Amino acid sequence: MPGVQTHTELHFWLRAEVKPLEKRTPLMPEHAKELLQRGHRVTVERSTERCVSDEEYEKAGCNLVDAGTWASAPADTIILGLKELPETNDPLTHRHVFFGHCYKDQSGWKDLLRRFSKGKGTLLDLEFLVDDIGRRVAAFGRSAGFIGMAVGLKQWCHYQLTGEVLKELHYYLSSEALILDVKKDLENVFVKKGIRPSTLVMGALGRCGRGAVTFTEKVGLENVLKWDLEETKRGGPFKEILDVDIFVNCIYLSTSIPPFLTKELLQQSRKLNVMVDVSCDTFNPRNPVPVYQETTSFNRPTVRVIEEPAFDVIAIDHLPSLVPLESSKEFSEALCPHLIECCNSPVWTRAENLFYEKCKAAST
Repeated sequence: MPGVQTHTELHFWLRAEVKPLEKRTPLMPEHAKELLQRGHRVTVERSTERCVSDEEYEKAGCNLVDAGTWASAPADTIILGLKELPETNDPLTHRHVFFGHCYKDQSGWKDLLRRFSKGKGTLLDLEFLVDDIGRRVAAFGRSAGFIGMAVGLKQWCHYQLTGEVLKELHYYLSSEALILDVKKDLENVFVKKGIRPSTLVMGALGRCGRGAVTFTEKVGLENVLKWDLEETKRGGPFKEILDVDIFVNCIYLSTSIPPFLTKELLQQSRKLNVMVDVSCDTFNPRNPVPVYQETTSFNRPTVRVIEEPAFDVIAIDHLPSLVPLESSKEFSEALCPHLIECCNSPVWTRAENLFYEKCKAAST
């Protein structure tokens, strides 16, 4: 309730993102205002990229500071962000809340955790803020799957009409605008070539997979295969993937599993033209789709892995930023109640314990 004080005042510092073309925010102004009403402090770094203007945070009562000044914030400040920090060897002294991407043996994971150990700071990783049954309390999964399917369809349509890969992607003000744009692309292909794409969603029962399936429904596609644990329990690789036009990988990788798709399998006769790796575990040694070697971006959304017949891969690790305002609102609304109780609930205790466990592993 407005005006209610928490037992412990916390100072949150929303940093400006340094990842190119990242427009999302983990904290919307209305939720920053709620933190303030609960007795916390909120500092916001100015940003020209963020999908919300600096003025909106100022109206909410936040203190605005220059971008990149979080490093000199008071020691007890909680630094809040989304994507990676600037790549330096500087020790990290604060408590940080962001997606570290360093707990599943990703490239450079030890280097990041050693920076925290050296500075005696703490990473409270957004990906591992989970409830009592292990479910993430705030996630971009639904919007990632939704937008991943959209981009995959756009690439398929573009290839059908031009034979080329998409050159770039532009931001959308709403998911409805994205739906209308893809509908137009699909209709153009149908009018000119009389075909519609078939799709397979891997991990269709999860948040991400459900988002991907929902998008196919929104644009009127019916030929959608929905695979999850039951369909994959026999272990890959799966030749069935070759029989669809678009394969969308939405699984959450937690353990090593046989690959779904391999380079050898792709050499066989196939219909498959586009893969969207929404999970984007590109540099994870356990990647279940080890058929490409680079992530892509909004400025270069697609990489052609095989020229003939064409096999194109989309592996953008911040897909929800294509519709940044909607995805930020959804995420911030889910995260805010936990920020109010930051460092004072089992959700945060579990995240902190996991951090120390991973730091110990990084030191060996």
